Amino acid sequence: MARRVVVALLAPIAWAPPGVDPVRWRSALAEDVVDLLATLNEVDTAVAVTPADRWLADAVIWPGTRVYEVPEPSPNAVFAALTGAHGPDGTDPSPSAGPAGEPAPATDDGYEQVAVVVGDAPDLPGLTVGKLLRPLTSRPVALAPAEGGLPGLLGVAARLPVPSWLPPLDLDATVPATVRAAAPRPGDLAVTPSWHRLRGPADLARLDPALSGWENTRSLLSGAGHSG
Repeated sequence: MARRVVVALLAPIAWAPPGVDPVRWRSALAEDVVDLLATLNEVDTAVAVTPADRWLADAVIWPGTRVYEVPEPSPNAVFAALTGAHGPDGTDPSPSAGPAGEPAPATDDGYEQVAVVVGDAPDLPGLTVGKLLRPLTSRPVALAPAEGGLPGLLGVAARLPVPSWLPPLDLDATVPATVRAAAPRPGDLAVTPSWHRLRGPADLARLDPALSGWENTRSLLSGAGHSG
């Protein structure tokens, strides 16, 4: 089986419920996502943050969780960090090559597949993450859209090193059609089941109190008088 890692990209958030401190809100969302990833089987887990947000990673990770510091909160920056495309001192070492100059089949950390998921989907089911990774057995890239009326993605998964045709991805703005248009063949991209993120008032209604997990977000909403 390919060695895989799932990375929670803890990007800044633009919205918090009325009456909830934005820093506490962001921390609760991040902690619930990281806790979910810790329950996944047959994958390693990690978080990615910009240097300015290292405090958040340190506050929510489990012992032994790898933290990748990235220059910008984007999936492409995470891919670069995993493949050694930039170092902590700002240098730009190239990943090692395989036979006949082919790209190495695994990253510097030994990963062959990666999924990057958002940090604002606290009740994300582990099964949805598994479905994001599953197409990589036959496709180089998979995307999970975000539910609701806003553009953006729940997550992206790719074989490493990522294909050269993959465009810059913005988890708050990219839609699958844009990525499919950049692929050499439409079948190079798989679109997997969507899930909701918490980016506005309407998203609170999508939280399912019957789902296990998301304890930190649930507690914060209850204390502020919001119901899921």
